[in-house]
Amino acid sequence: MASTASRDMKGFYRQKKSGGITKGKTSKASTSKKQQPKNAASFGSDVAQTPALISHGALDINDGYDENESVLRQFDMNMAYGPCLGMDRLARWERAQKLGLNPPKEVEALVREGKVGAMCLWDGRV
Repeated sequence: MASTASRDMKGFYRQKKSGGITKGKTSKASTSKKQQPKNAASFGSDVAQTPALISHGALDINDGYDENESVLRQFDMNMAYGPCLGMDRLARWERAQKLGLNPPKEVEALVREGKVGAMCLWDGRV
């Protein structure tokens, strides 16, 4: 009785196999090549940067970036000196100094010279 029920279930839930491997023949799925999108940013792509991320022929991430700006950006991104939004770099440096956090003296010198931006990296972007 159990064997007839088993046969009935197989007939009711009949599965159709598609593709698969047959002797002497290759399936169409294995011989066809998938087309990659023209400007795909994926593994194996020779496109280094998508056109949407390039502005005016130059990468956006290095706009006005020099050694002094590198020091200031590291100061801005270091949360050990507290949040930087809503205040300029000198005020943040002075607050960190008062709290005994020992901020870099180089940042104070750069900001007091006035040749660099007074506001933090995130000002106007967040």
